Amino acid sequence: MKSPLLSLPGAVPAEGVDEGVAAHYGDLFREQRALADGTGFVDLSHRGVVAVTGPDRLSWLHLLLTQHVSELPVGQATEALILSAHGHVEHALYLVDDGTTTWAHVEPGTQDALIAYLDSMKFFNRVEVADRTGDFAVVHLPAGSIAQVPDGVVVRETPYGRDVFLPRADLESFAGDEDGGADAVKHGPAVGLLAYEALRVEQHRPRLGFETDHRTIPHELGWIGSAVHLQKGCYRGQETVARVQNLGKPPRRLVFLHLDGSEVHLPPHGTELRLADEGAEGRKIGFITTSVRHHELGPIALALVKRNVPLDARLTADSTAAAQEVVVEP
Repeated sequence: MKSPLLSLPGAVPAEGVDEGVAAHYGDLFREQRALADGTGFVDLSHRGVVAVTGPDRLSWLHLLLTQHVSELPVGQATEALILSAHGHVEHALYLVDDGTTTWAHVEPGTQDALIAYLDSMKFFNRVEVADRTGDFAVVHLPAGSIAQVPDGVVVRETPYGRDVFLPRADLESFAGDEDGGADAVKHGPAVGLLAYEALRVEQHRPRLGFETDHRTIPHELGWIGSAVHLQKGCYRGQETVARVQNLGKPPRRLVFLHLDGSEVHLPPHGTELRLADEGAEGRKIGFITTSVRHHELGPIALALVKRNVPLDARLTADSTAAAQEVVVEP
């Protein structure tokens, strides 16, 4: 679904899974600085929007999700996962309840599979699940933003900013000035997805499909607590979560990398990591998940490495040197 904000001056379309919104608007670092300073907005209208209604919605979702949501207060943001029977991450949901509807935004293109699973688990519960992606667009306002949102709009407020579930028909006027002009924004400068991703990496926040693969378990990415509640009732995959929590350690761990700034190209997703001391033919000990250029830190990345990789080990991503910082403890 192509965003109308791609018509803003300087807009360069994103590619891959993020196709449909702007990667940037002509000045990546200026956009990052604006976002870090609490100004501007990010068009996330390519993300899926799912709504669950009905009197049983919270108690029913509580049975399916990794998070404790049976008594979720109105307006309180949370996040949750859906796991496979073996405890592998299948979906990540970013939730808020408005008193009558539980809203979630999810990764682009994942809403159909999510809704199919939820519908298959309805049984006799009084719930309805709907894909509202065509009706609502997610817009992100950074932490510290004083921008006003329209009355009656659902907002998911987190330490990183506000996710606004804006009626899709209002997206262009939200970006425009009071007279609707597309090139004179009233919510601060338009900020592209590359700037949003740079701050996400800086904040060590994992993203489904980037930091995850088919065998990711929540412990590897630090999702315990933020998206997984350890004292709630049964849900699919809970046995794996409890076993790792109580008896063992995850096989991999998320790390934050400072990359060699002299390299022209960033190592893309999937680039193999090796111990620098073992050279180019050394054994693979992990891979890059997301790499970005940060306005202050330079080239940085998130990566998954084997749990037993020494904390002080120097790494290489192809020919790029990388120094690691701990995100998930070994």
